[in-house]
Parts: sequence; structure tokens; C-alpha cells
Amino acid sequence: MRYLAIRRDDRFSPNAVENDRAILRWASERLRELLGLADDIEMVDERQWVERPMEADVYLSMAREETTLGLLRDKESGGSLVVNGAQGVLRCRRAELDQLMRLHHVPMPPLVGSHGYWLKRGDAAAQSKADVVFCEDLAALNAAKEAFRKRGVTDMVVSAHVPGDLVKFYGVGTAFFQFFYPSDDGISKFGDEKRNGVAHHYAFEAERLHQEVVRLSQLVGVEVFGGDAIIDEHGRFYIIDFNDWPSFSRCREEAAMAIAQCVAKARR
Repeated sequence: MRYLAIRRDDRFSPNAVENDRAILRWASERLRELLGLADDIEMVDERQWVERPMEADVYLSMAREETTLGLLRDKESGGSLVVNGAQGVLRCRRAELDQLMRLHHVPMPPLVGSHGYWLKRGDAAAQSKADVVFCEDLAALNAAKEAFRKRGVTDMVVSAHVPGDLVKFYGVGTAFFQFFYPSDDGISKFGDEKRNGVAHHYAFEAERLHQEVVRLSQLVGVEVFGGDAIIDEHGRFYIIDFNDWPSFSRCREEAAMAIAQCVAKARR
């Protein structure tokens, strides 16, 4: 049985190229050890793989390019195991994800509020700081939309800003789930975490957040996932972001083993 790990293109890893590569490498190493494979699992960049699609029975994939996902979907149809699956990754695009969450009543911010708005690129995950913009009011929101359109981004998602504690969560299947407060460790990709200030560590039902995040991952169809949520002063939580295969930089060792175990279980 042949295994192949596919790295995502650097443009989908803004300020996180090395961290994204590290989790894929660590997960591949843990899988090799878990299965007792004689050789290292080969890693390849997704564009390189598109040019020369090497065959495998199991693909550990962080890919996000549409062409790559199309080819991986064909591999899945042919019987190969792909984690994360191509269709699930496509559903992580913000516009489709937003519709899916509202349709299934996943806790998320309202469309209108009195504390400002967030405008996000809807056709893909953020590729730069310009793809996620905070707007103080409706006038600023309209100006930001025009700026998006001038960049050629016409698919957008809007949500109201919710004051509260920002938490980042990480998960693999149903077994692994951890969350952290970015203001506690200062780790930030774009600096937007500062908008919610220092965490008050409001009490909330962490197990219920876990359940809702797992439900969302199953609706989307990804096994390896992460995202962000806001906990307000009343303990209510709102999922504000969800994405396929994050870097797990805060819990890489534990996540790598969980990913390896997930893949090993799925291949049986």
C-alpha cells in the first residue's frame, strides 16, 4: 500500500507556510511509525503533484487548489482514501460554509449588530490580511465591499462583530479536540485577534462547543479541522471561522498522532 502527503500551495498558508508543512510532516512520521512502514511517506507540493499525479492508495492532503481537488476527487472515486476529502475541502469555502451553517442552525454571529461588521472573502479561505476586514459601521462596510470588488473579489460573506473571548479550536474526528485563547499566548496570523482584547475567560459549556464543532465537521465532510469561536459574557458561543487542516501550532505533537490514528483507522 502506497502513501503520499500533499502540501498545500503557499498562497493558502499566509504567514504559516512552515507551520503548515510541519504538521503534515509530523503526521506523516507518526503514521509511518504507527503502521510500521519501512520507508518515509513521500511529500509533494500540490502544484508539483498536479503536473505529475503520482498514484497512491492513501493521500494525506492539505491541498486547496481547485485543480488538485478535482484530481483527488477522481482518486477517491477510484477507491483511494483521501484525508481531507476533496468535497469537504470545497465546502470550507466561506460562502458555502456560511450557508451550510445557517441552514443547520450552527451557532454563529447574527447578520446585523451594533458593534461593527466583518467582511470576508467568500470564494476561498483567506490568502492575505486584505481578505478579512473589520468595519466600524455600515458606511465602512460598503467601502470595504467596493475595495473587494476592485480586487476582483465579488463573493463575500458579512457577519456582525460579537464582543467576547476569542478561542481557537482544533479537532481530528470525534476523539481529538482542544481550544486555546490567543490573547494568552500572543500567537496571531493577521493580528485580528486583538479586536476582542484580552480574554476574560468567561465560563461556557466546552463540551457543547466540542459537539457543535464535530457536528459541523461532519456536515462539511472533513476529518482534520480547526477554527475560531467567540464566547460572550453570558457564556454563549458563536463559531466565526472553520477551516480544513490547520497548522495545529499550539498542539502539533498531539494532533499529529491523532491524525495518524484517524488515517490508520479509516484505511481498514
